[in-house]
Amino acid sequence: MGIHSTVLRGLFVGLCAFTALAHAEIHKSHAIAMHGEPKYSPGFSHFDYTNPNAPKGGELRLHVIGGFDSLNPFVSKGRAAAGMAYLDNSYLYDSLTVRGEDEPFTQYGLLAESIEWPDDRSWVRFHLREEARFADGEPVQADDVAWTFDTLMEKGKPFYSYYYAAVERVEVNDPRTVTFHFKASDNRELPLIIGQLPVLPKHHWQDREFDKDGMLPPLGSGPYRLAEAKPGKKVVYQRRKDYWAQSLPVMKGRNNFDRIIYDYYLDETAALEAFKSGRYDWRHENNSKLWATAYRGPAFESGKIVTDEVSHGNPWGAQAFIFNLRKELFQDEILREAIGYAFDFQWSNDNLFYGQYKQNRSYFDNSEMAATGLPSKAELALLEPYREQLPEAVFNKEYQPPKTDGSGRPRENLRKASMLLKEAGYQLRDGQLYTPDNKPVRFEFILSSPAFERIVLPFSRNLKALGIVANVSKVDSSLWVERIQNFDFDMIVYRMGQSSSPGNEQQEYWSSQAAEQPGSRNLIGIKNPVVDALVDKIVAAQTREELITRCRALDRVLQWQHYSVFNWYSDQYRLAYQSRLRHPELGKYVGMDAALDTWWDSTAK
Repeated sequence: MGIHSTVLRGLFVGLCAFTALAHAEIHKSHAIAMHGEPKYSPGFSHFDYTNPNAPKGGELRLHVIGGFDSLNPFVSKGRAAAGMAYLDNSYLYDSLTVRGEDEPFTQYGLLAESIEWPDDRSWVRFHLREEARFADGEPVQADDVAWTFDTLMEKGKPFYSYYYAAVERVEVNDPRTVTFHFKASDNRELPLIIGQLPVLPKHHWQDREFDKDGMLPPLGSGPYRLAEAKPGKKVVYQRRKDYWAQSLPVMKGRNNFDRIIYDYYLDETAALEAFKSGRYDWRHENNSKLWATAYRGPAFESGKIVTDEVSHGNPWGAQAFIFNLRKELFQDEILREAIGYAFDFQWSNDNLFYGQYKQNRSYFDNSEMAATGLPSKAELALLEPYREQLPEAVFNKEYQPPKTDGSGRPRENLRKASMLLKEAGYQLRDGQLYTPDNKPVRFEFILSSPAFERIVLPFSRNLKALGIVANVSKVDSSLWVERIQNFDFDMIVYRMGQSSSPGNEQQEYWSSQAAEQPGSRNLIGIKNPVVDALVDKIVAAQTREELITRCRALDRVLQWQHYSVFNWYSDQYRLAYQSRLRHPELGKYVGMDAALDTWWDSTAK
């Protein structure tokens, strides 16, 4: 009787599972959106932000500061040559899907002809195009996809192990079909970010060491091939006339230049002078002083060089002076808050930036994810379980960075900082501030760009008024990269960029696990269980509304922990370029550097 009951029960459970599977809706489409439906229907002709009639030809010459010693952008070792991006924006490597730049987050098939997934997004399946080819003529197959994923997870940059950590296994179904199975079904973003995977040729690497052979000429399936690479001098890409995807709707109007050349310069001063003399074609200017004073002369007056300010809707994220919390000195939140009072943004904006910037106050600035005002009911519901672990201000006060009178010597703010420090047990003796355990408050601020010296030195002088010694040191770009990757710094200037649809990458910015991994983007060294929990909730958001609410809750926690001293941002791109260059109207969420593949040379035949 017992055996009979067990058998019946097993049959019943199996029948229920089969019935649930039979009723589970499986989606199959040309595109997949994070939330809602894709903007472009099957059979669309081209993206609205491209010009399908753009002429092919001519060349685009760009500049880079520093040097390179690697042609492999996927590993941490070395500095990769310009143009070899390691996600879904590369001249050499096609990805499974490409992003629609006028939507918050939608991926359209590139190597993948179609995408398949269940309602709960617990897996995603890609059906590869039969015509997809690497530059040597070999077909792109499912085995290449699986090999790429496994290799990047094992030997690639730490970024990949965080970004794709929720992938349980990869299954090759047939030569042109590959399925990614996930550890949990509460991560809506995973099918999309898997689609961003650049696919590498297994046959090219099978007899070589992926993480050691850094100068091996690359082989990809993308629109360009590497034509020349001279370390310290230049990198040249040549458009492939036999590019397999050039007629696909997702590629129409893109990759228009026959040659793309990156020239390397030792510093920005030399690079700017070279631009003004016509030695390269395009600049995205980030220095407000240069924008206000240097873009003048005959080439500008004659119209040979055009200057343009293009508004955008991209989240800025945050630029800030960040603390390295791995240093014992900066474990004290009171000290971090007090140091923030020494920065006079208003003076910097008036006297150094020509009034071109807005003050950063959020880790999601210039977006609807930024926390403003008091927490909403939905935010409070997320934050309430952690009340005892958070500052009370998170719940009842809007965060605002310290305001000043713009004098450059924010005396009132410095008084507030002195009071905070005194109440916390810090002592000022002979002009030197000491911690409660009698250690001098001294640290090093390292810079890789001389342009920041004029900004950091006034900050350092104000800190000295508090008895804090902040020595400012300049290092060359190669040493800078090495020190940052190994968290060998006290304080630096750092930009924490954000996307229009934050997700898995938040773990690499803020998670406790990332804080221990050299090369990760958690440069601050945040190890906070509340932050970990909120990041997990962001990754698991099921609707756009949930995503926005959860990002705002995380933002409030980060703001009130005083992990950084906020700087500034702009909602405009400042561009200068040769007048022969043209561009279409740009998508709302398009990144300016990424948008270059939609530009063209008007003199090309």
